[in-house]
Amino acid sequence: MSTSSVKDETNGNITIFTSMGFWTAMTTDFGLGWEASRQAAGIPGITPTEEKDGNLPDIVNSGSLHEFLVNLHERYGPVVSFWFGGRLVVSLGTVDVLKQHINPSKTLDPFETILKSLLRYQSGGGSVSENHMRKNLYENGVTNSLKSNFALLLKLSEELLDKWLSYPESQHVPLSQHMLGFAMKSVTQMVMGSTFEDDQEVVRFQKNHGTVWSEIGKGFLDGSLDKNTTRKKQYEDALMQLESILKNIIKERKGRNFSQHVFIDSLVQGNLNDQQILEDSMIFSLASCIITAKLCTWAICFLTTSEEVQKKLYEEIEQVFGNGPITPEKIEQLRYCRHVLCETVRTAKLTPVSARLQDIEGKIDQFIIPRETLVLYALGVVLQDPNTWPSPHRFAYMVTTVLLSVLVKRLHLLSVEGQVIETKYELVTSSREEAWITVSKRY
Repeated sequence: MSTSSVKDETNGNITIFTSMGFWTAMTTDFGLGWEASRQAAGIPGITPTEEKDGNLPDIVNSGSLHEFLVNLHERYGPVVSFWFGGRLVVSLGTVDVLKQHINPSKTLDPFETILKSLLRYQSGGGSVSENHMRKNLYENGVTNSLKSNFALLLKLSEELLDKWLSYPESQHVPLSQHMLGFAMKSVTQMVMGSTFEDDQEVVRFQKNHGTVWSEIGKGFLDGSLDKNTTRKKQYEDALMQLESILKNIIKERKGRNFSQHVFIDSLVQGNLNDQQILEDSMIFSLASCIITAKLCTWAICFLTTSEEVQKKLYEEIEQVFGNGPITPEKIEQLRYCRHVLCETVRTAKLTPVSARLQDIEGKIDQFIIPRETLVLYALGVVLQDPNTWPSPHRFAYMVTTVLLSVLVKRLHLLSVEGQVIETKYELVTSSREEAWITVSKRY
């Protein structure tokens, strides 16, 4: 089983990203033996299937880590344990236990941390005040880029609407493909600026993004990346090209004022070094593009299956906007739309798992979690609270809201009869095959 290691600056130990798509830390790194870890547990769960791999065979047999955790929490409750190798892993599966565990001083969200581990990035893990400063930079960056680029987002949404309006009503629309294209065009311009007004630059970015993201989801999941030198070189080349693009943009925007404020500007204007800006903008770009694409896809997919929900959403859009323009202020009034997106995130299990390393001994309910235990947040098991969404999710929420406001106002979104959409659980949940829909004009 192949692994990729990165240095964990917060505690000086090596964190290992395994081929099953989640972190573990080998017991030898922490001086903990197999028996010592087992005796420290005392938490409901399953015993190791194999001494070397722990419960890895059970995870493989379940189909994904998410599906394994669903079964585990159903059997043993909100706090459960299992084993990776000789390493104890604890999973938290309800809002109540998550709230008990989340440390307000831990400002870097677990989804970001997973991506940093995969990409071998090392910046971060600073003091509490540094982490708070960076979190504020991200939040301000999201707010300012959405505000500055709202007209652009509206324009791109209307371009997609015009494209769909031109189709015959019987034509099948490849939803996943169109949403990925829309997300790439909108997110690249809002995060990185006018370079991506050029469609060729968007296509180049999308190609490299696709290579990197597919290996994050697939190559690490099945352990095949390190076994295939051709694929590994393609992955490394694609990542290097993305980093080169970002370095040029960061250099271009340093010390200059642009009428269009983009997310990278907030990082450049913050008290960060060049490597931090590069890594943080890479993580945000990768995550925002894919989360936006999948949230748009799942939201429209679910709307096509419920005429009643689509009707209520249309009525709210008509009530809020009427014949007037779509504005940022009015977008905030779309409460029913917000419920639809929250339910989409929950039902699709958009980002099913994230993780943190227990830096000091902790307690959840009556259970003691030993220091340096890997703690999983089984978000796919939990009804997610949208108020705790990290920045890429909040960014995706606003983009999707604008898109739905534009599309639902003019179109009926319809499912293709007989289509069965199967789910693929990775870092961000997607459909296994293309999702097809049809559209018809409202008037």
